[in-house]
Amino acid sequence: MTDFGRLLTAMITPFDEDGELNYGKARKLASALINAGNDGLVIGGTTGEAPSLSNDEKIRLFTEIKEEIGDRGSIVVGTSDNNFPNSLELTKEAEATGADGVLLTVPAYNKPPQEGLFQYFRGLAETTNLPCLLYNVPSRTALNMTAETTLRVAEIDNVVGVKEASSDPVQITMVIDGAPDGFRVWSGNDDETFSVMATGGHGIVSVAGHIVSRQIKTMMGLILEGDIEAASAEHRRLLPLFKAIFWVTNPIPIKYAVNRTGIDAGVHRLPMVSIEDADPGVKRRLDEVLDGYEMDLAVS
Repeated sequence: MTDFGRLLTAMITPFDEDGELNYGKARKLASALINAGNDGLVIGGTTGEAPSLSNDEKIRLFTEIKEEIGDRGSIVVGTSDNNFPNSLELTKEAEATGADGVLLTVPAYNKPPQEGLFQYFRGLAETTNLPCLLYNVPSRTALNMTAETTLRVAEIDNVVGVKEASSDPVQITMVIDGAPDGFRVWSGNDDETFSVMATGGHGIVSVAGHIVSRQIKTMMGLILEGDIEAASAEHRRLLPLFKAIFWVTNPIPIKYAVNRTGIDAGVHRLPMVSIEDADPGVKRRLDEVLDGYEMDLAVS
């Protein structure tokens, strides 16, 4: 049974003004996130602007982040895209980086049938000894992996869980209810953590965990203790923040929020742009929301 931790944060990737990936800033941010209470990090996912990274950049980033945090937290690395041979190669190479697991995402753009998804994930899982975490995110991929397909893939020995971002509570409950022993479900959306965990989910792969990790863990702890009323109150308190960091395309608001704490998270790589360029009005509104919360991320 593999447990990456209940609170994983999908880490943003810092770039310099010239568009180069800044590994030093990435290492400092990773340490700060672990110090702020995150159980682990997802590197090279959607929030990390993975489609903008080359394979060489990903491998170096995975290696440096794991070197930086060591055994203080788990590292799950994104190795898949809609190019199957490329995903195979990167998934194989990930083992040498020291990663604790790989994130395998439903491929975007191709829109395969469910049988294609099963064979795609089976092929990737068979090429690695690392535990595999599936990722279903229809809002990004234009394709939903059904509960039936997820549970079919879950029977593969080294497939240990799914990050579920379908926002379909019935589907997510079906996966939780039908999962084999040791297969865990993480919420893929911060505003659904309460409902997913209250239904038996394991945790969250978070965006808000960049800045309010300890507060999320407080809410999760209350759920695990059975104090649903107090957990619900915490969820409602955090909900405006969970919503605000998605007012424009992720990771634009959260990178702005991290930089606002004083930790240098760098800029974006095109086609992502700054929050000012994306929507000048959002920055003012987001500042008002952020001012209402204590930030758990601190400059060391």
